[in-house]
Amino acid sequence: MAQGNGGQGNGGPGDSDDDAVPVIWPQPDGEPVSCREKLVVLRENYVELHDVMRDAFEDAILMGVDEAQMRRILIELVGRMRSPHA
Repeated sequence: MAQGNGGQGNGGPGDSDDDAVPVIWPQPDGEPVSCREKLVVLRENYVELHDVMRDAFEDAILMGVDEAQMRRILIELVGRMRSPHA
């Protein structure tokens, strides 16, 4: 699990906008996840994923990859993900 700094914006691990972290995590039936432990894990995973994606994005741009193309590549990566229940 990610150990963020609570999104305090100092450039360290977990540095993401708190406003960007979803407040509601909908289940397939539309009801929000309400278990506190699950919500903690979901938030930590979101922050960790944000940090990894930001680092990969920045690295690609610094290595000369077109920004718009890198965004497309990341979106396609998410689009190819399959449910573990499929």
